Amino acid sequence: MITRRDALKLTGLAVGAAVILPKLGLPALAQGVDAAALMQPGPLGDVWLGPKDAKVTIIEYASMTCSHCAAFHRTTWPALKERYIDTGKVRFTLREFPLDPLATAAFMLARCDGDAKYYPITDLLFDQQPAWAFQQKPVDALEQMLRQAGINKEKFEACLKDQKLYDGVNATKQRGLDTFKVDSTPTFFINGERYKGEMTIEGMEKVIKPILGS
Repeated sequence: MITRRDALKLTGLAVGAAVILPKLGLPALAQGVDAAALMQPGPLGDVWLGPKDAKVTIIEYASMTCSHCAAFHRTTWPALKERYIDTGKVRFTLREFPLDPLATAAFMLARCDGDAKYYPITDLLFDQQPAWAFQQKPVDALEQMLRQAGINKEKFEACLKDQKLYDGVNATKQRGLDTFKVDSTPTFFINGERYKGEMTIEGMEKVIKPILGS
C-alpha cells in the first residue's frame, strides 16, 4: 500500500528512474510480440483515444516520474495527437509502468476519477513533472497540483488508499514486464512491434507512414 510517508521516503528513486533511459529520435530495432495478447486490457481497462478501426495502434508503457516520458508527452505527443489520433488514423493508449512508488501514486490518482480524467491528469503531470516529482515534498506538491483537476485533499487521500487501484496499476506493470518484456520507459508497441526509448514525431512517422501508405 502506498502511504504518504512511503512516497516521501522513497521519492529519491524517482530521480534515478528519470535519468537512466536513453533518448531515441529514431525508432530502435523493432521486436514483435503476440498482438492478440497485447490488446488484452489489464484489470483497470485501457483508456483509448482514436477509432477502433484505425490502421495504426500505439500502446505506450510509461512511468509518471520518467523524464524521457515527460519529454515525449510535451514534444511529440501534441503533434501525434493532432496529425494522427484526432484525424482517425491512429488509436492510442497509455499503460502504467511505474518505476517507483511516487509514479504508482500518480497513476492511481489519474485513475481514481474515471476514464474522462485519465489523460487530462496524466498530461498535466507530465507537463509539470519538475514541479512535483523532483521536489523535497513531492506528495504535497502532487496534492497541490491535482487541485487543478478537481481532486481535493479528501479525495486525494482516498485515492491513495484504494487497494483496487494500487493492485491494478501494479498488475499492468507486471504483465508488461513478464509477458511483453518491457524493461524501460517509454516503450511503444506500434501494431505489435516494440520500440524502446523516447521518440520524436519524425521517428514515429517513419514507422506510422508506411503502414498508412503515405
